[in-house]
Amino acid sequence: MGVADVIPGVSGGTIAFITGIYDQLVESIRSFDVAFLRLLMRGQFVAAFEHVHFRFLAPLLFGIAVAIVSMARIMHHVMDHYPVQTWALFFGLIAASILVVGRQIKPFRPTNVALVLCGTLAAYWIVGLIPVETPDESWFIFVCGALAICAMILPGISGAFILLVLGKYHFITAAVKNPFVHESIGIIAVFGAGCVVGIMGFSRLLHWLLLHRRAATISILTGFMLGAMRKIWPWKEVLETRVMGVREFVIREANVLPRAVDVEFWTALALMCAGFLGVMLLERACMKPESVLES
Repeated sequence: MGVADVIPGVSGGTIAFITGIYDQLVESIRSFDVAFLRLLMRGQFVAAFEHVHFRFLAPLLFGIAVAIVSMARIMHHVMDHYPVQTWALFFGLIAASILVVGRQIKPFRPTNVALVLCGTLAAYWIVGLIPVETPDESWFIFVCGALAICAMILPGISGAFILLVLGKYHFITAAVKNPFVHESIGIIAVFGAGCVVGIMGFSRLLHWLLLHRRAATISILTGFMLGAMRKIWPWKEVLETRVMGVREFVIREANVLPRAVDVEFWTALALMCAGFLGVMLLERACMKPESVLES
């Protein structure tokens, strides 16, 4: 999830869905409530940590943090030098994920098909948005944090991509890379506060929807992943770029067919197939009878 969340276009929420921990993740986040604070204030720390499923969250968050710190530079390197192969791998991963998640839509009614279509169109539009120039004021950084964290737990929509669209990807990542600089501390604090508020509210809504409107919610989430395939298609033609800070970002691009059947093509195809098969094998290994529920 940590590796996925540092790449604009790939969602950590998708990885959670693939591995079968999505419902538990949403429930754990939602459990940070008034009851948790009350237990802390009473000094009942063991009960408080049990309330928020700390044994599940602690290793998960640790793994995400380690991945972000250790893999961010590596992923930026492979994205810069091997973009077609990298996107091909993710394309295979997400394509298989759509099948994995889509199979959970039970019963499969016409209304659910319509919701899949709505989710697809929404995600297709979102990933095609052009990054804009935005203010650096604290209120906007707070809003960016709230929106990005919500996107991070939604399959198909990347929090990093939302920051890129809002014109704050370089601004936030620069602060994270230099966290002890005076200006960075304030930026990270405000952004973090936005993340906390956003995820606390959104996780409750998402938990309620999964509990009471599961088929409809899964339908929309499946559509999100399907629409996001527009961003992940490996072969692209860059139409416009823009320099933000010290990095050059692609503003507009078009999906194209492979220009030649060469080594790059076969390598990308092999990685795409490997990603697809990897997810299907992972689903089989992680499959639990209770993970497929009817609405």
